[in-house]
Amino acid sequence: MEKKDLLIIMPAHNEEKNLPGLLHQMELEGISRMADVLIINDASEDATARIITERGYKMVSNVFCLGYGGAIQVGYKYAVQQGYQYVVQMDSDGQHDPCNIAVLYQRLLCQDGTGRQPDIVLGSRYLEGSRSFPLSAAKRMAHWMFRALIRLMTGQTITDPTTGLQGLSRRAFSCYAQYNNFDVKYPDANMLMQMLLLNFRVVEVPAIMHLRKAGTSIHSGLKPLWYMPRMIFSTLAIVFRIKGLKIGDRNRQA
Repeated sequence: MEKKDLLIIMPAHNEEKNLPGLLHQMELEGISRMADVLIINDASEDATARIITERGYKMVSNVFCLGYGGAIQVGYKYAVQQGYQYVVQMDSDGQHDPCNIAVLYQRLLCQDGTGRQPDIVLGSRYLEGSRSFPLSAAKRMAHWMFRALIRLMTGQTITDPTTGLQGLSRRAFSCYAQYNNFDVKYPDANMLMQMLLLNFRVVEVPAIMHLRKAGTSIHSGLKPLWYMPRMIFSTLAIVFRIKGLKIGDRNRQA
């Protein structure tokens, strides 16, 4: 079978209840005609690996749980090694509707007035035409804060700076695949700040998202209490590293 230019990467940790429905929907959407799919089984302890194998999808299994960021970086490294030109990353819990894949991919291929394609396409919950589930006041406040910080430091307005639904060019995911270029613990608004400061071209498209039906979010319980100060510190550290210390200039070339 001919390898596609586009790879879908999906980190999965204990998603036996959500994964079958999501994969079925992807099959109904005909995703396999436009893309290869790689599911990173992040040391799941349930039937996640069996489901992936039985349905015939490519799988990388982590012996130890690397967490969301570590698992998704495995996908970037795989995409670099296998020669893919584009990546779409999406969650395996059913929150990211498969209908978004074609939208992200087509936007990655679209050139601007100077003939340049975007490096990163974000699936936004806040643009006209998007559809999402209600967000808590705390999450909306976090989005507003990171939106303001990115605007202040880069001059660019990003409506949804924490979205995990993204399309990436080879230039972008090759950067993420390198050592120390990607936060393997909490890759979020901090990574977006990094890429904007390094002159990667970032655009947004409306996205369709759903509420998780089963399982536990990585931001459940008391985790948000640690997440917010860590993300603020990480984002400001990236600004200092790139704007103050001028580290990362090798990635600035257009």
